[in-house]
Amino acid sequence: MYAQKFNVNVIICGESRACPLEWLDQFCMRNFTNSADFDDTLPVAAGKVEASYRLTPERFAEGLGAWLTQRGKGEGQPVLVQVTRE
Repeated sequence: MYAQKFNVNVIICGESRACPLEWLDQFCMRNFTNSADFDDTLPVAAGKVEASYRLTPERFAEGLGAWLTQRGKGEGQPVLVQVTRE
């Protein structure tokens, strides 16, 4: 099921860093996202997620960025997310 490995970085106020594991854990829980797209994801470390082939890096980045921005993680600015395959 978890056939892909993603590296996940967040860019906040121009500074890039690995996405904290706590944020990935919260996002990947369906009760927070209310979207089945992210059901087949498993956060394994800061900046590291395993996912099924149903989810693209682009879709994951888009959803996570919107979710983090909505929750104010960007210090008043949009949170940009870069996701690449390992």
